[in-house]
Amino acid sequence: MRIGIDLGGTKIEGILLAPDGRVLARERRETPRGDYPATLEAVAALCAALKKQAGGKATIGIGMPGAPSPATGLIKNANSTWLIGKPLQTDLEASLGQPVRLANDADCFALSEAADGAGAGARSLFGVILGTGVGGGLVYEGRLINGPNAIAGEWGHNPLPAPQEAELPGPGCYCGRQGCIETWLSGPGLAEDHFRLTGEKAEPHELASRAASGDPAAEATLARYADRLARALAGVINIFDPEVIVLGGGLSNLTFLYEAVPARWARYIFSDQVATRLKPNLHGDSSGVRGAAWLWSEAEAAAL
Repeated sequence: MRIGIDLGGTKIEGILLAPDGRVLARERRETPRGDYPATLEAVAALCAALKKQAGGKATIGIGMPGAPSPATGLIKNANSTWLIGKPLQTDLEASLGQPVRLANDADCFALSEAADGAGAGARSLFGVILGTGVGGGLVYEGRLINGPNAIAGEWGHNPLPAPQEAELPGPGCYCGRQGCIETWLSGPGLAEDHFRLTGEKAEPHELASRAASGDPAAEATLARYADRLARALAGVINIFDPEVIVLGGGLSNLTFLYEAVPARWARYIFSDQVATRLKPNLHGDSSGVRGAAWLWSEAEAAAL
């Protein structure tokens, strides 16, 4: 059996998966924000509780915002800042007495949707998070693609491709650069783009509602968003050429994107035809925790 943990900034969710992917148990607890020892204790306690329900034997995978550094093993790039610089994997393995696998939450999302979600059966998949931030994960033949820098799929901090004059130099990003894909395609980025051009404050779901009612300013904002997403995904297709791209995060609920983006991306892709499919996620908010459970292969789980 497999245990998956989604370590978020406000909640910690855990599930116990049967070998066929059925959820046998699910628990949620509040994240002790700002307190590393308490967070470590909460994750370990949740794992222990689920392991007991599994009969004392299960693999453990953990998804989180951020990732262990290949150089030091310490957590980096986490918006749960109290985890940065901590040996989370080592500490959890010592507490639980067994190996633990950690991965970025976007990687877990991609793996979940490839395993038994919207991309099931596809040979290659790019999983996209469009939410408060922008992230991504790459899966090939059922396995996550990891690189020597632990940043495979981190497309959000590349510059927006084919920028128009009005898009230069682009909004400032917390990473220190300007014009990152994340500054345009995150939820806050979409809202800020509308505000810059109209002076109106509106959340993405409000813009979708206004556009559906015929508001020309909202329609224009969403059209700009679709074109920017098409350009950004075209860059991924030109490099990785996935069979399926699956969208997750709050902005994946903008249903017009699944027609509007493929209608635009061909002009930016170096091919005479584009067979890549753009799909909404199947597992929704559960993709991260399910993907964490799938960090161990079936053979590895059976051998534990």
